[in-house]
Amino acid sequence: MHSGILESINFYNDVINYFHNKNIYYFVNLQLQKYKMKRVVVGLSGGVDSSVTAYLLKEQGYEVIGLFMKNWHDDSVTISDECPWLEDSNDAMIVAEKLGIPFQTVDLSEQYKERIVDYMFNEYEKGRTPNPDVLCNREIKFDVFMDIALSLGADYVATGHYCRKAEEIIDGKPVYKLLAGKDTNKDQSYFLCQLSQEQLSKALFPIGELTKPEVREIAKEADLITADKKDSQGLCFIGKVRLPDFLQQKLQPKEGDIVRIPDEFEQYNRSVPEFENKEAELEYFSTKFSYNKEDGKVVGKHQGAHYFTKGQRKGLAVGGTKEPLFVIETDVDTNIIYTGEGKNHQGLYRSVLFVSNEELHWVREDLALQTGEMMEVEARIRYRQPLEKATLYKVDNGIYVEFENPQSAIQEGQFVAWYKNEELLGSGVIS
Repeated sequence: MHSGILESINFYNDVINYFHNKNIYYFVNLQLQKYKMKRVVVGLSGGVDSSVTAYLLKEQGYEVIGLFMKNWHDDSVTISDECPWLEDSNDAMIVAEKLGIPFQTVDLSEQYKERIVDYMFNEYEKGRTPNPDVLCNREIKFDVFMDIALSLGADYVATGHYCRKAEEIIDGKPVYKLLAGKDTNKDQSYFLCQLSQEQLSKALFPIGELTKPEVREIAKEADLITADKKDSQGLCFIGKVRLPDFLQQKLQPKEGDIVRIPDEFEQYNRSVPEFENKEAELEYFSTKFSYNKEDGKVVGKHQGAHYFTKGQRKGLAVGGTKEPLFVIETDVDTNIIYTGEGKNHQGLYRSVLFVSNEELHWVREDLALQTGEMMEVEARIRYRQPLEKATLYKVDNGIYVEFENPQSAIQEGQFVAWYKNEELLGSGVIS
């Protein structure tokens, strides 16, 4: 758009130099004001989605800076051929060179360890299952990384998420909306369910209106090296890891029993009492089943209850059953894993969950429920799960989410997110 002018003043080189000389910042700002360009910092991950994000923004006339975030140093637990960060950073640099934008790698490993890794260890130690990708977006991409971007004079931070943002003036103030991506197979709004209005105001999601095939086609037409690159798997910015190896860095192996709970377990067939009110009913059905070793049969051994999560099938190494065993509960205090035979085992299902006030978050603060209020929504308890009809009930100490249909493997520590008409309204950590 202004490429001739920018080249003549060596604009991009000056932006690169800013990383080493803050005096350049004032010069660059003067040029931006002169040409009325908006500056966007893109989190270039070395994948096709962020590559096309940067390409589209440059095509739209933004002044784009690419930053690669290095958040992990310990390669001993990383399956290196799945997501080698060195290769990713190199691909990101090649894309930046192709697009003619400044590029730098920023090391956020210290912040990542404090905010994500330590949090994961603490949650697993308590027998909860965290979602580090949700926390990574809230604590790293749209907090630490966003602060760096704003210090570079950025107007926005852009990522390659498959979601959309909308804005509406309500009561004279701008309200930002987080919408599902157009590609229903790739919608990643769930991963952003903890973002605030302030974070959303500075966020851009350029590929949210596109499908994955369309993104790859754009990358091919732009001759980007990442056009056919396989999507990365695993933890945000770490890659695919051996979770037991990862957890064993702090949580030591400890042999315990695997207990199989029969289908006829008495609590599954208990008579439902009469309730004084709706809140009492919700509390009753949100309470998970409690098990003792004597309630079932010991069928095997494991190396640590904190390595397992509800709904897990792999890693049990127990045979001799007609259908595979699934984890229905873990007890880290007694170090026992309780299992049930078959994916339809009653111990896997509940229809009500609870989120405490301390872990309740509204993206749409203006729609937050007050005590005694309710709201019909659609909700999910994990990424890629189809949205399910549910009702929110606000009580004094939190919020109940009652699903129309029972949900499999509701796990403490995971996030539940609720939507209306493609808009993600809020979320919370399952208690």
